[in-house]
Amino acid sequence: MIDNFAKQLPRRRSVPVKVGNVTVGGDAPIVVQSMTNTDTADADATVAQVAALARAGSEIVRITVDRPEAAAQVARIKDRLDRIGIDVPLVGDFHYIGHKLLTDYPDCAAALDKYRINPGNVGFKAKRDTQFSQIIDIAQKHDKAVRIGVNWGSLDQELLTRLMDENSTSDKPVSAAAVMREAIIQSGLLSGERAEALGMARDKVILSAKVSQVQDLIAVYADLARRCDYALHLGLTEAGMGTKGIVSSAASMGILLQQGIGDTIRVSLTPEPGGDRTREVQVAQELLQVMGFRAFVPVVAACPGCGRTTSTVFQELASDIQDHIRVSMPGWREQYPGVENLNVAVMGCIVNGPGESKHADIGISLPGTGETPSAPVFVDGEKVTTLRGDDIADDFKKMVLDYIENRYGKGAMSPSSADIA
Repeated sequence: MIDNFAKQLPRRRSVPVKVGNVTVGGDAPIVVQSMTNTDTADADATVAQVAALARAGSEIVRITVDRPEAAAQVARIKDRLDRIGIDVPLVGDFHYIGHKLLTDYPDCAAALDKYRINPGNVGFKAKRDTQFSQIIDIAQKHDKAVRIGVNWGSLDQELLTRLMDENSTSDKPVSAAAVMREAIIQSGLLSGERAEALGMARDKVILSAKVSQVQDLIAVYADLARRCDYALHLGLTEAGMGTKGIVSSAASMGILLQQGIGDTIRVSLTPEPGGDRTREVQVAQELLQVMGFRAFVPVVAACPGCGRTTSTVFQELASDIQDHIRVSMPGWREQYPGVENLNVAVMGCIVNGPGESKHADIGISLPGTGETPSAPVFVDGEKVTTLRGDDIADDFKKMVLDYIENRYGKGAMSPSSADIA
């Protein structure tokens, strides 16, 4: 099975970091996280979006803390989330004046579970070390983790210039792109070492090194992973919109995850106008699930359709079931432990339909064009009935819900117990 194979893949050993009630790194599962795009000064909008992201499955949520008006709302946002039962760790994203905001708003510093520091703009020239030190001191005072997040769009220009100059006089110069990658890596490693020199424990530091090109991301993280044991936050920055952003993120992070690199991931999608921010959470979950690293929601397998399946019944049924599952999952996680491992098959004709349905926990093979109007249903590999008539879709959806209740309901044996019995 794919999931068993994934569990056997070697995973880079990193130092585990506690972020609120979530562990990142070590032996912990790869964590899904996301970021709001609301104005944090608008507490109502931010609470609503954090809650939506958490309910969609984001296990850590980052919010922008860019000015006093935003910092003043963070503790209130955290309190309101607690009151509505959303216990998701909050990360503050700081640039330029993070040291001042954390100092001037101690309630903000206390409420956040992690601070994100960008070494490219934490401070400039003589102020860089001082302002970085201030944030590290505050993090230690409040026992908070930090993410040192390097981004090639805001890279430390002094470091980059020095490395470029050294490369130009080297006997074996490398490409400008290679120097850029080295600057990104060094920026993160040097900042991590600086944090430790200031007294921060190694198990409080997470690194990220984000770029926006697939091959650069793979190269940077592969090298970074060889050179440290810090927990790594993985993500392709400015991935883009729609299928481009999804494909780019999946291609780059999929390769790295297969190599055992990455302790927490974020898929940075540009939302469609008026689009749903939770889409990036869904994509991150699906990436981890299809690769066999984690299970989040039941899998609905459906055939792609062809000239044998001119009816749209199988498409509509697969869509109905998948939508129902995703909408129901927040409640099902408590009501039906283990339901995320369910596999459902909705097939459109007799060619592969019966075989695929047998491989699923519960599956149906709908009639294709010109085939007998009957639909065999398979449960745990055995044919249990044949559905006919105008209500095939509704009848099968009921069977799926009955299967979930019988297998994962409170009174049912867990799948592992059933295997032993």
